[in-house]
Amino acid sequence: MKPIWIVDDDQSIRWVLEKALARENFATRSFANVREAAGALDHDSPQVLVSDIRMPGGSGLELLQTVRDKVPGLPVIIMTAFSDLDSAVAAFQGGAFEYLAKPFDVDKAVELIRRAVDESMRGEQTWDERVADAPEMLGQAPAMQDMFRAIGRLSHSAATVLITGESGSGKELVARALHRHSPRANGPFIALNTAAIPKDLLESELFGHERGAFTGAQAMRQGRFEQAENGTLFLDEIGDMPFDLQTRLLRVLSDGQFYRVGGHNPLRANVRVIAATHQNLESRVRQGLFREDLYHRLNVIRLRLPALRERNEDIPLLTRHFLQKSARDLGVEPKRVSDEALAYLTSLTFPGNVRQLENLANWLTVMAPAQTIEIKDLPPDLVPGHAGSIESSGLIGGDATGGVAGGIGSPAISTNGSGGVPLMGGVAGTVSATTPVSVWENGLRTEVARMLRENSADVMDELSRRFEAAVIREALDFTRGRKVEAAERLGIGRNTITRKIQELHLEP
Repeated sequence: MKPIWIVDDDQSIRWVLEKALARENFATRSFANVREAAGALDHDSPQVLVSDIRMPGGSGLELLQTVRDKVPGLPVIIMTAFSDLDSAVAAFQGGAFEYLAKPFDVDKAVELIRRAVDESMRGEQTWDERVADAPEMLGQAPAMQDMFRAIGRLSHSAATVLITGESGSGKELVARALHRHSPRANGPFIALNTAAIPKDLLESELFGHERGAFTGAQAMRQGRFEQAENGTLFLDEIGDMPFDLQTRLLRVLSDGQFYRVGGHNPLRANVRVIAATHQNLESRVRQGLFREDLYHRLNVIRLRLPALRERNEDIPLLTRHFLQKSARDLGVEPKRVSDEALAYLTSLTFPGNVRQLENLANWLTVMAPAQTIEIKDLPPDLVPGHAGSIESSGLIGGDATGGVAGGIGSPAISTNGSGGVPLMGGVAGTVSATTPVSVWENGLRTEVARMLRENSADVMDELSRRFEAAVIREALDFTRGRKVEAAERLGIGRNTITRKIQELHLEP
């Protein structure tokens, strides 16, 4: 391993770090100024570089830029006795691995350098997670493969499609894919979230209006049906459409004609309609909140998009993809995720689904200190040992009662303090390592009730699989992947745990 380079005009700082690192068997090389260190980079390079920020004859930030040009990927730790915001921001904008304020605890400084060394060693390995020409949708889980096959079968059809799935699961992506791979691909794709438009404006948004049709209508305006002519109109959250507008939508689907608000001449609509909802439309029909005839008009082809917890084997793939995407958007080097962190993320249920995972990737791109993300780099409320829930971490929207925005009946989750299985509970932030058994039992009942309300198929089988998967994942995490020891601790046979791992697709 190459030596650690220390650049500081203060001899005492160099001496202290040299001695502390020597005790940890790290070789060191010291420089008193930036010029000497920059010159040495012409013919040599360190494993990690630790530099003061303000020195006579040059600054650590200038040296950081030199390192970026000559040795890309070299971890650089910036030290300073001037702990101000501008210095910290400048260091991180320049690509520093970490920012160390003086005076510092020597043991913590050594631990930080050790972590930088680990990062440097990983960087020397062949590891390419870059996603070139990433497909529009990602997923290796059987449920997603079924979705891809369905989109393929519909590629020559203009049939009306109803997409169901929880909020954040990617329903609009499916709609866009259906449009892109349809005979109408050269036409426009127009999306409208019917729940986001006030009732009084929704009719005009859909069908347009004539000049003078109402106060403020200064000119004729085309609606979304006209804008989507010869293309596709995607109506998201169709279950929230007001009842009287459902009648007008039904008429368009039935005879292909509509009127602008205030208009008297019928207009033809050559539009394919794709609708989506996170709600149970059958239940809303029974409650009298949704027209049954409209439901049958929309439900020609029905596609159910699985929640992320139903395809958690896709979480590693999606995490890497979103980290790549976030890095491209910010113009920075994409971060990697350790196997341990990926395994931990895979154990979470993500009530906010794919949208929540993307938000998490954006957070990690900005806030994680190292290029390789470890479990301890995750948001505090997701790190094992912290009581709280994913909802309270701010990575997904919530309402005043702590529920997930747009996610009716989504269970709150948190970790059990040992780095393992997310527990479902009725109230966010109430589950901890000391939570009595009755809480998770109540949480289980809440989840059963939600699945029954949504007419989920095979409730017992689904919950049994999720329970077994959670228990086995936790045991394998506890034993660091040793199957025999995990089986012994669970009180089951070695063949049983091997079979369960295969059946539940728990192989890494």
